Amino acid sequence: MNAAIWATIKLAAARGIDVVGVERGYDGLIDGDFRPLTRTTDSGALAPIEGVAWLAGTGGTFLGSSRCARFETKEGRAEASRQLVDAGIDGLIVVGGNGSLTGAHLLAQEGPTPIVGIPASIDNDIGGTTTAIGVDTALNTILQAIDNIADTARSHHRAFILEVMGRRSGYLAMNAAVAASADGALLPEESKTEEEIVDGLEQLLRRSFAPERSKQRVIIIKAEGVEVPCTRLARLLGERVADLPNVDVRAAVLGHIVRGGRPTYRDRMVAGRLSLGAMSALLKGRTDVMSGWSVGAGTETA
Repeated sequence: MNAAIWATIKLAAARGIDVVGVERGYDGLIDGDFRPLTRTTDSGALAPIEGVAWLAGTGGTFLGSSRCARFETKEGRAEASRQLVDAGIDGLIVVGGNGSLTGAHLLAQEGPTPIVGIPASIDNDIGGTTTAIGVDTALNTILQAIDNIADTARSHHRAFILEVMGRRSGYLAMNAAVAASADGALLPEESKTEEEIVDGLEQLLRRSFAPERSKQRVIIIKAEGVEVPCTRLARLLGERVADLPNVDVRAAVLGHIVRGGRPTYRDRMVAGRLSLGAMSALLKGRTDVMSGWSVGAGTETA
């Protein structure tokens, strides 16, 4: 998200447009918690404020973000709209996932300020865009973790079940499993019961660790949307294959480590393109729309 904020600041300043940031997401919007992100130089030109040139290379959002119960009410959104009008803000760019963009949609419908969204969610579960800010960085973080754990798995003849984030989407688990040459992937879209999952994993381990395979490790990637806890799966599976010689089953939950880190080249580039699309939409008078990333026919466009 910081990469998108930085791109927006630079693009706007180059066009002579002042930018203010909203602290703490919709909570800050309701409270009128704004801060300037551009300044006027001695020559009269607009430029980014001092001390933010590091933004593009850092994870997260320096403006902060939070869930806001007040914004779920019409009264809360009316106050947010009033704050925008009183501050003289001519357009709002909202960077976020399903919750943030749903809020942006309602605010655009109920208030006078033009609003454009930018998709940012490692889950990659937002419609209308092939990818979102954060997805590529999350996948690269997951791959590095898998590679590290695979070293231990090979050394000790172990099977590892690694849980990755994604809510109800199996996108991260599926793509990480393919890229890391994992032995299996557990996805919420398959809607399997606990018994079906354990049965399938038992068969996988017995095939993989058969003497003729000479296999040293098994890696299974589990999406968090699969409701059976990772540690429970490891215990149940370990009991099923207790007769296999020298085979241990372990669990690891990557959790929020996947959400941070320095953004990859692709995420920085996507953030810049989506920010340009969002700003262009506002300058054309558009509202209640979202910039998106489209992949097709060998091309990528924002």
